[in-house]
Amino acid sequence: MQTGARSVFALVGNTPLLDLSFASPNRRVKIFAKAEWQNPGRSIKDRAASRMLRAALRRGQLEHDKILLDSTSGNTGVAYALFGAALGIRVRLVVPENVSAYQKNLLTAYGADVIWTPASESSDGAIRVARALFEESPARYFYANQYGNAENWRAHYFGTAREIWKQTRGLLTHFVAGLGTSGTFTGTGRKFRELNPAIRLISVQPDSPLHGLEGLKHMPTAIVPAIYDANLADENLGIETEAAQELVRDLARRKGWLIGLSSGAALEAARRVAAKIESGFIVTIFPDGGHRYLEERFWNEN
Repeated sequence: MQTGARSVFALVGNTPLLDLSFASPNRRVKIFAKAEWQNPGRSIKDRAASRMLRAALRRGQLEHDKILLDSTSGNTGVAYALFGAALGIRVRLVVPENVSAYQKNLLTAYGADVIWTPASESSDGAIRVARALFEESPARYFYANQYGNAENWRAHYFGTAREIWKQTRGLLTHFVAGLGTSGTFTGTGRKFRELNPAIRLISVQPDSPLHGLEGLKHMPTAIVPAIYDANLADENLGIETEAAQELVRDLARRKGWLIGLSSGAALEAARRVAAKIESGFIVTIFPDGGHRYLEERFWNEN
């Protein structure tokens, strides 16, 4: 791997842990969040994308001018495009057409080849198109398949979980994270199960199939990722889009923190957990910041 590429990969991880205890409805419960917009591609998806790519390079899966192919709802695609540019690898992505203009511009800036799919089919429609492309020309592509690639959850098992454990000195009592590919929750949760089985694991997803929480899946009605471990969570919380939007607006206006909608959903879930327990130390994940969603209408709603 060339020096420039190594320097980009070296920027992934070791993100700060933010104290959000001011947002806790219970003063005996602390809430902290990992600020994943500090990664080079501005989201937690850099962790999985970098590990999947490095594994593919080690295994020779990207040799002979193969094209990196995958479906994405936005952030993983940005990470693929970023690392692909650093490595000199062609990247072809299948993306729902309703991703933010900011993300579309990033994909263009990094030189990715993008196939747009109908917004009405969401991320599942993009998955089906990517699978079909690979089945038609398997020798042409390395299909990263973030929804079924074990290196996705391993990125969090070996990275995110260990960082949180070190940053909290192992004092956390609850872990809260959203479900998209499910890699973050599955990998981090599995590691915490080993480190301290008493830690409660709470997964977060939209409360309905029709939602505005980009990057999260409503598992009962979606194509369930192959890496998803349905037996891992101690509790599953469904969060309303409006509740997440309200928290995102509130944090920006009252604290000057600009977080993404999936981050707002994670914080709302952490607050609901805090309201039900007597005391504790909750850690959640803020997958990305709010810059990518500034054109959304909810900013102007009361």
